Amino acid sequence: MPYLTDDPIDARALAQSVLRSGDGAAVVFEGVVRDHHEGHEVQAIDYEAYRPMAEKEIARIVESIHLEFSGIALALLHRLGHLEVGETSIAIVCTSAHRGEAFAACRATIDRIKETVPIWKKEHGPFGEEWVGWQK
Repeated sequence: MPYLTDDPIDARALAQSVLRSGDGAAVVFEGVVRDHHEGHEVQAIDYEAYRPMAEKEIARIVESIHLEFSGIALALLHRLGHLEVGETSIAIVCTSAHRGEAFAACRATIDRIKETVPIWKKEHGPFGEEWVGWQK
């Protein structure tokens, strides 16, 4: 399954793709473009990545999450391209028999993605554009 997309993300469909009959919890995290960053207005964000490198790093993270949190199912999509305020930039779904594992796996997944996946952001605002580095 690819982890990067140029298309809008349907978090509900993503959740349905991994939900199993024995799951009692489905935790869905959606990161959305907000209208501000570090005290200035944001009108839109462009996300860019070298896809082979980003896909490889995300796959490594997914594998590590599965090893750390046995019994979970995990799906995620990160959108690339031009996103307006309010649009979903990333969706992560973790399902498991119990909520604790699903919440912990979902939190660990987003934290690791933000730390190590080379996806760059360019913010657009009323005073122009600014590269703000990795997603961090």
